[in-house]
Amino acid sequence: MLAAGAGNFIIAVAKILDIALTVYFWIIIIRALISWVNPDPYNQIVIFLHRVTEPVLAPIRRRIPRHNLPIDFSPLVVLLVILFLQYFLVQTLIDLARSL
Repeated sequence: MLAAGAGNFIIAVAKILDIALTVYFWIIIIRALISWVNPDPYNQIVIFLHRVTEPVLAPIRRRIPRHNLPIDFSPLVVLLVILFLQYFLVQTLIDLARSL
């Protein structure tokens, strides 16, 4: 009985993690798309997107050599990490819960 409760709890955590990662995935995509159109820096949506994504994008941007390229690849790297976490971590948690 206790193992079933623990399994359900782990599945719930995995599903919440999956939803959070999906939401952040779309926030990163929206941030990248908005950057193409020269957004108003005082717009509340632009400010929100910057505040939510910059703590993740900035460290990656510092580690990726740009070589004077006009393209920022840090959103792509973050998207790939999110996909990895969804396919590996979330699925592993669900498999673990089912084995309990």
